[in-house]
Amino acid sequence: MFTSQRAPDLKAVLIASGVVLTLAMGVRHGFGFWMQPISQANGWSRETYSLAMALQNLMWGAFGPLAGMVADRFGTMRVVLVGAVAYMAGLVWMAVVKEPTLFIIGSGILIGLGLACTGFGAVSGIIGRAAPPERRSWAFGISGAASSFGQFLLMPIEQTLISSVGWQNAFYLLACLVLFLMVPMSFRLREPAHAKSAGHHQSIREAMGEAVGNRSFLLLVAGYFVCGFQLVFIGVHMPAYLKDKGVTDPKVAVTALALIGLFNIFGSYMAGQLGGKLPKRYLLSFIYFARSAVIALFLLAPLTPWSVYLFAAAMGVLWLSTVPLTNGIIAGVFGLSHMSMLAGVVFLSHQIGSFIGVWLGGYLFDLQGSYDMVWGIAMGLGLLAALANLPVDERPLVRGGLKAA
Repeated sequence: MFTSQRAPDLKAVLIASGVVLTLAMGVRHGFGFWMQPISQANGWSRETYSLAMALQNLMWGAFGPLAGMVADRFGTMRVVLVGAVAYMAGLVWMAVVKEPTLFIIGSGILIGLGLACTGFGAVSGIIGRAAPPERRSWAFGISGAASSFGQFLLMPIEQTLISSVGWQNAFYLLACLVLFLMVPMSFRLREPAHAKSAGHHQSIREAMGEAVGNRSFLLLVAGYFVCGFQLVFIGVHMPAYLKDKGVTDPKVAVTALALIGLFNIFGSYMAGQLGGKLPKRYLLSFIYFARSAVIALFLLAPLTPWSVYLFAAAMGVLWLSTVPLTNGIIAGVFGLSHMSMLAGVVFLSHQIGSFIGVWLGGYLFDLQGSYDMVWGIAMGLGLLAALANLPVDERPLVRGGLKAA
């Protein structure tokens, strides 16, 4: 294992990773807008597109640990470059492929790989190495806010592109945007030369075994599963849910998803700030409990555009605020040497939850003609996640008399 001779510049890292996350997460959050036009154009059921989205999320999680290993060993720049090309290719694939199985598999692999190489897990290691310990939660919060800004910025742009130039051309334009902005930013994520450090260096196998055998790590994994289930179900199925319930103005769904992004800018930033002052496990528990409460209130209240906007704003505060706290715990407990890999492992659980949430939403809707059961499952899982995070131990591990570094 190699350690950097000097930390990368924090400001440069936050700007470059912020642009990458803005695009990666912003484009991905708008995929729900394509569900109905693609399904109608190709004569597919809603479950077909849902399965494609589910596989994207599953592949995102499956590629995550590998992308993290490569980023930790060979640098974040190379990983982001691969991700930009894969993301671009996946968007083009979704525009041109009309055979259901090929659409599902191809977009699942390409978009999944693209997101794994340009998402939180891949860039978490360089952010952790760039930030001093006392500012690490804050830095993770900034990266979370950047991804939320992407959602706020790109939601209306994506909907406007679909309505003005058509859903296929919208994919082409976004593919160009991803390629021509992510590639230059990747070169700003180049880390200084590495030098061999003294002492025993934990291998990948040792780091993985240590984490999997740690109770607190497994509890974080369980909580992240619930996070993925809730967020991707809402993000993908919200536009269709509102239309089914009689809220037919597409601007309501666009505004709601944009509000989620806007308010999560503040939610992620505040979570990062509070994570440096309060126990992160208690903050995570509160977030999961609050999500279930917000969903319950949304379902009980009369459905109007304003109730949708209030729901979106409340969920936005809670949306990705789990990310800086979870990554902060991982960095604090296990150190930074394998940070990106371990973040990728936890995120794999998030994406398994995403796969089940987005697929189950489409499956149960086709089966029952309603999303009611999935909403109920989302609330129940939120309560379980709130309980699971309470006993997490945030103290650094001690290895051979030394704390993890």
